[in-house]
Amino acid sequence: MAACLVLANCASSGKFAGGVDPKYGVSSSPRVVAFGDPVPKGGGTYRVGKPYTVAGRVYVPEEDTHYRAEGLASWYGDDFHGRLTANGEVFDMASLTAAHPTLPMPCYARVTNLANGKSLVVRVNDRGPYHGNRVMDVSSRAAELLEFKGYGIARVRVEYVGRAPLEGSDDRQLIATLRTGVPAPSPSLVRVASARPFIPETPSSGRALRGEVPMPEGRPYSLGNTSADHASMSATSEMSASARMRSRGRVLENPRAVSYEGDDRYASGARPVSAYAPVDPNGPSEVLAGRGLY
Repeated sequence: MAACLVLANCASSGKFAGGVDPKYGVSSSPRVVAFGDPVPKGGGTYRVGKPYTVAGRVYVPEEDTHYRAEGLASWYGDDFHGRLTANGEVFDMASLTAAHPTLPMPCYARVTNLANGKSLVVRVNDRGPYHGNRVMDVSSRAAELLEFKGYGIARVRVEYVGRAPLEGSDDRQLIATLRTGVPAPSPSLVRVASARPFIPETPSSGRALRGEVPMPEGRPYSLGNTSADHASMSATSEMSASARMRSRGRVLENPRAVSYEGDDRYASGARPVSAYAPVDPNGPSEVLAGRGLY
């Protein structure tokens, strides 16, 4: 078991990070970010690559939308932290990334731990692994979430999900795909705030409301629809008519009062004067902008 852990843990011995691997003929890339410094996200290029040979085995990179494979997965960490990946990005062992021999870069792949049902989508941005029947190397953080870091290796299912964007960090979207017992969903890259409409929707039936309309509690006035209101309006009309009869044929008591009697402009046949300004069919000359009238 100890020997398996040593061979499986790519973070310590699997890839010979200090030089050329005599068995596989490949070497690690130069470290461009020191430990403790922030690792830039993205910045690589989209690559598929030509067929290549490692340890006598031919690998043919391609974008197979139906790719699905099962095998062993291992993980790699601090020996490769801060080094360039195969597509020009920088490896961050705390990000949810992975290496695969043939999948396009960068792309998303679903990794499911067949032992415990943990499923996660990772970003493939590197080449490898080339050990036996291993199908993928995942980052240290991805191995923790899939709960096999302590074992070194795990039997997994790898499925192609789709291309990944070149720029920006996708760690938040990827960690949100973690599931147990069900396949991890595709990461959502659309960030649209969900909001309810400001004006509530009205029923499409168009039916009129029936029944009495409730009055607000404690309303200080009425709308003239009670018997007392009708009596008050009748009394007011009778008093106005009596006053007009008394004012005819005598001098007004108030010398400053203005009388409209005898003025032809206010005769019964005169055209009434509109109390409102003419309506402009083209609309007002000033437009109210912002959250004003609706």
